[in-house]
Amino acid sequence: MSHRIAAKITGVAGYLPPRIMTNADLEKIVDTNDEWIRTRTGIRERHVVDKGMASSHMATEAARQVLANTNTDPAEIDMIIVASVTPDMLFPATACLVQDHIGAKRAWGFDLSAACSGFAYALTVGAQFVGSGAHKKVLAIGSDAMTSILNYEDRATCVLFGDGAGAVLLEPAADGEGILDFEHDVDGSGGRYLHMPGGGSLHPPTHETVDKKMHYVHQEGSAVFKYAVRRMAELAAHVVERNGLKSEDIALVVPHQANLRIIRAMQERLGLPDERVMVNIDRYGNTTGGTIPLGLRDAVEQQKLKKGDLVLLMAVGAGYTTGSVLLRWAY
Repeated sequence: MSHRIAAKITGVAGYLPPRIMTNADLEKIVDTNDEWIRTRTGIRERHVVDKGMASSHMATEAARQVLANTNTDPAEIDMIIVASVTPDMLFPATACLVQDHIGAKRAWGFDLSAACSGFAYALTVGAQFVGSGAHKKVLAIGSDAMTSILNYEDRATCVLFGDGAGAVLLEPAADGEGILDFEHDVDGSGGRYLHMPGGGSLHPPTHETVDKKMHYVHQEGSAVFKYAVRRMAELAAHVVERNGLKSEDIALVVPHQANLRIIRAMQERLGLPDERVMVNIDRYGNTTGGTIPLGLRDAVEQQKLKKGDLVLLMAVGAGYTTGSVLLRWAY
């Protein structure tokens, strides 16, 4: 049974900090090289925040841009959801900071933590409020400053991530358009394979946690890779089949950009040609909550989407969290 929501995306925008870190730049600070990074991840470069810039700043710029693109007054926004694992601080929520920065004085909101699946979760949560009739305009934002939690002595993780944000505006949809179905799940047994052990109530900041580098991303790449390939393909196939569709009916798949090999493995299992799979990991790296909205932004700018197209969003993240959203493009 599908989970249709009477909500649609009416605008999308993104923001990337100006500073670019190339693979050559990484060669100077860690034992790696361009060929090693490209063949194993597909990444050539990534954007990096400057000191003093955080997730709220990128989220604010993406929000401002989507409001400008849709000619929306900030006072019209009812709700703001920010998906992030790198909030400016534990509290207040990044959504509160964005609300203040953009002047959305009528809006309420909160942060959502689901790692790389965060934006997919924020999208469907926000769509519930629109689809129920409770709200007319909701901002769903994915924003992460991942370089703020990277250990640049660990070449297995520091080469993977970049910083960025994306935002969409959700509004009421007519029959047959907007979000047609979604499927999210969690496998908490996978949490130990991708996590940041320090900084929470279990291991609050101390000299010991800092010395042990517990405030950085820790990942067991092989376990994450195998799970991501399997679950992305399974979720995509499930959502497509239960809606009576075939892979050839999907105009564009926008997968989470974690690793080009994961994307290509999923693509091969689904039998999708290159032109129907959005890839920008080579330029941005893994921006966690920002990857899918930035992919949608790029797809619009590259004219890969037209009104009526079926679009499939897919993500796997730390937790493990997984998410798939099927929607009909509305503009």
